[in-house]
Amino acid sequence: MANLKELRTRITSVGSTMQITSAMKMVSAAKLKKAQDAITQMRPYADKLQDILVNISATLDPTEGAYGEQRDVKKVLLIVITSNKGLCGAFNTNVIKQAKRLADNYTKQGVSVSILAIGKKGRDTLKKDGYQVDADHIDIFKELRPEEVGAIALGVMEQFLNREVDRVDMVYNQFKNAASQNLMTEQFLPIKPVENVDASNLGDYIYEPGQKEILETLIPQTLKTQLLKGMLDSFASEHGARMTTMHKATDNAKEIRDDLKLEYNKARQAAITNEILEIVGGADALG
Repeated sequence: MANLKELRTRITSVGSTMQITSAMKMVSAAKLKKAQDAITQMRPYADKLQDILVNISATLDPTEGAYGEQRDVKKVLLIVITSNKGLCGAFNTNVIKQAKRLADNYTKQGVSVSILAIGKKGRDTLKKDGYQVDADHIDIFKELRPEEVGAIALGVMEQFLNREVDRVDMVYNQFKNAASQNLMTEQFLPIKPVENVDASNLGDYIYEPGQKEILETLIPQTLKTQLLKGMLDSFASEHGARMTTMHKATDNAKEIRDDLKLEYNKARQAAITNEILEIVGGADALG
């Protein structure tokens, strides 16, 4: 059994850890509310933009344009969205594992793979493990602004138009609720053709200047929105995962502290009993 001083030190240490995890949980809960509101407000816009694209492309195939050109895939760009900080459970690990799995599969097929890392954790781990990280954006989550995300999306689109890459995939966590996230792998470029469109659900629109011209403007805007939605999803998922992880860590620390207090009380009681026995034994000896 550990001595009393060692137990007191451990109880104090666990108590300090519990205070830290509890504070981190509350901070993440506050940030989660704002991030959740952002993605909740973003999704209707993204869905409506996709509906308009479906309506326009029902008669015009978007894959006939520059952003939908289907090529022999020789080089792939992976957009990997993680966080800058840890202590959020398997949030980053799941994304990084999926990115590695995709990269390895492409490499086995003779396809060159490069990575655009959004988030410090993904960048550092993938570089350390020998994957080619051509670019990274680790400060964007400090203030997630649409214009900055749009600039990243434009850079990716230029690479595709300039034939520097033949396909772009995006890996991220989609926000479901505070306790769970969905790991997503989406094809960013080339855009997929719209399939199984029900003509009866299409709106009757008058297009000005014309469907083709609108489609040429709409597709880049849709791609920017797709990347922004992925980053907002990831941002909300990060805080949800961290809040849940810190809640569990706080509960575990409390359980450990209670066990240590029980052990301390037992040790203290045993020490007092021994002292009493020594006093009684001494008194008997003197008598």
